Amino acid sequence: MKLTLRLAAIYNLIWGAFVVLFPQSFFSLLDMEPINHVVIWQGMGMVIGVYGIAYWLASYDPVRHWPIVAAGMLGKTLGPLGYLWNALQGSIDPSFGFTLLTNDLIWWIPFLYILNQARKAKWPLTEK
Repeated sequence: MKLTLRLAAIYNLIWGAFVVLFPQSFFSLLDMEPINHVVIWQGMGMVIGVYGIAYWLASYDPVRHWPIVAAGMLGKTLGPLGYLWNALQGSIDPSFGFTLLTNDLIWWIPFLYILNQARKAKWPLTEK
């Protein structure tokens, strides 16, 4: 659990810094049109970086800090749902979906594992 959260922290810090410092690079790499409102994309990068700090701090005691993991899991669920909604509407470049793999989907199983361990530790009577 500690390793998972530290890897998530490092990933988020790198991704967040990349988005803040080089906001148009991601779109260039995917051969997408440059974005008009760079500051919104950079703001998203800042939030991702802040999650990196939170994951690192949570790694010291993942069970105790399960709400941080739960908030991360919520974002890693709502992000793909938002992408799917926009993809069905035709309002997002399909190549943007590549980010779902590394930003969200690969973290589902380890984050759910951490949340399940926290559930067992906090509410052991729910086990049958």
